Amino acid sequence: MNFYEFGLDDSVLDGIDSMGYQSATPVQELVIPPIIAGKDVLACAQTGTGKTAAFLLPVIHNLITQQHDPHKINAMIIVPTRELAVQIAQTLEGISYFTSISSIAVYGGGSGALFATERKALSTGVDIVICTPGRMIAHLNMGYVKLDGLKYLVLDEADRMLDMGFSDDIIKIISFLPKQRQNLMFSATMPDNIRKLALKILHQPVEINIAISKPPEKIVQEGFVVYEQQKIPLIKYILQQKEFGSILIFCSRKQNVKQLSSELKRARFSAAEIHSDLEQEQREQVLIDFKNKKLKILVATDILSRGIDIEDIDLVVNYDVPNDGEDYIHRIGRTARAATEGTAYTFISEKEQGKMARIEKILGHPITKAVVPEQFGATPAYKPGNSRGGGRGNTGGRKHYKSKHSNSRHHKK
Repeated sequence: MNFYEFGLDDSVLDGIDSMGYQSATPVQELVIPPIIAGKDVLACAQTGTGKTAAFLLPVIHNLITQQHDPHKINAMIIVPTRELAVQIAQTLEGISYFTSISSIAVYGGGSGALFATERKALSTGVDIVICTPGRMIAHLNMGYVKLDGLKYLVLDEADRMLDMGFSDDIIKIISFLPKQRQNLMFSATMPDNIRKLALKILHQPVEINIAISKPPEKIVQEGFVVYEQQKIPLIKYILQQKEFGSILIFCSRKQNVKQLSSELKRARFSAAEIHSDLEQEQREQVLIDFKNKKLKILVATDILSRGIDIEDIDLVVNYDVPNDGEDYIHRIGRTARAATEGTAYTFISEKEQGKMARIEKILGHPITKAVVPEQFGATPAYKPGNSRGGGRGNTGGRKHYKSKHSNSRHHKK
């Protein structure tokens, strides 16, 4: 289904186009119409189904097309973690770029200056607030948060919030909200405690159940557990060891895109970058060169890579671990198209092991951990439950093997 079929405001469609979204995912097809129609929604949808855009697009559309007070908080999105708050805020920024919608992410761990910025926004009004429960309660307890105009409440990853012990916090936040509002709840699972919470919060909700899509089985997935500073030397080594055709490298931040692209060019690889600092014409030319094989390696951010529709990408590299399963499946799905095999490598630093473990849980299996050649020195053990891994003496259960897609020098047995 095309996004134009939802009847979304033109400024929202402009944001969709700029981000390269092609067609709606199943959860978006099912969720967007009832939200636009003003109905409560209870959706069982894992990360990896496109649920973030499923609630952001219609909420932004409704705020634009219906009367609301810009000097009050109009929508609140409650999430379990700071990382998810930041991720949603970034997606929101892209989708709403051509609109007048204002937003702020409110989460703990920041400086006093950040808290003051949050206080100003919450007291003077902002269209959409993305927040973690504890931080929002800290502001609510001070009495200046303007919630009497709130029209939309979104609970994202509700099951995870309850697992983390936020049930009482959520109920407390809701006690500050107007009775008349639209409620949207998203959860990867639907246990009894979620059902009970839904009964307390939602009014005659539309219920939707979406299973996550899986990456094609033809994709060979391998992970390299490394220290952050080992990533650039390792990617150069891999690209030198085997001749791949088109190579797509994803970074989570444009600073990493710029640095990696510069390093690859310095090493005389045929590489270019694509990110939000480039003009539209520059981005389009880079994509044309990549598609026409004038360019071998494209280093890109997620937000600007969704429009890449190229059939024969041989290798996808996750230079940074994606934020969630949705991004992971989307990234590696760029290879193994048109009945061909493909390869997907993911570089996993110590700080990224938790994210990788959550992605593996969604996939239903761990990806094989390749052994980094000894010339790169000690590497962390893969222990997602710990903040720091061990050295090479403890490989954390990684399998020593030779990839079927590599020659004898690529991995050591």
